[in-house]
Amino acid sequence: MARKAHSNGAAGAENPGRLKQIALTYKMTRRVDSKVGLVVAGVGIVVFGVLLAIGFAIGHPVYAGILGFVLAFLAMAIIFGRRAERAAFGQMEGQPGAAAAVLDNVGRGWTVTPAVAMNRNQDVVHRAVGKAGIVLVGEGNPNRLRGLLAAEKKRMARTVADAPVHDIVVGDGEGQVPLKKLRTTLLKLPRVLPGAQVTAVNDRLRALGDLMSNMPVPKGPMPKGMRMPKGGGKAR
Repeated sequence: MARKAHSNGAAGAENPGRLKQIALTYKMTRRVDSKVGLVVAGVGIVVFGVLLAIGFAIGHPVYAGILGFVLAFLAMAIIFGRRAERAAFGQMEGQPGAAAAVLDNVGRGWTVTPAVAMNRNQDVVHRAVGKAGIVLVGEGNPNRLRGLLAAEKKRMARTVADAPVHDIVVGDGEGQVPLKKLRTTLLKLPRVLPGAQVTAVNDRLRALGDLMSNMPVPKGPMPKGMRMPKGGGKAR
């Protein structure tokens, strides 16, 4: 009995947490997309209305109404999720580290290492490793990123020459990938490496180190005015 009460209490604690999270997401989305509430409600009403009308036409309004309610709720959740995601990307766009935030949510099967290379202008390269191989994602000035990406590829070539390497520059220019399409672009890459080889590639890259692990960081607070050294993007 006590165990059952504890289980109900845990479930009750989870539900308010989820509801609070949904409410916060809605508030954030509404700041960017003022019509989100009307659009989501409109979709729900239309889906429910269509199913209910079909139910009356075939003589089963109750069953159709129940089905309509379920489908309306599902459609509302999908539309709300898409608009919330679009709003989040809109707020992140142009912010330093936005690409790393998207990569962190790309899904299972990918190992993401942010800021494997960086220069004094704060152009930065992130790395993701999965069954598609190694993906280097650059954010910053496209012209400066070209050299930064080439240097990182050269550095990795000594250790993981057998793994395919893709490079992506985040942006809205020609040949670039918009931030909102970064996750989709990664997931569309052909999967060519077996799981064991992905693990081996990750191990070798981890042994190679990255910018953060190779940079000598003094203990205590970072000194004011500290700048990246020349060639800071080339971890050795």
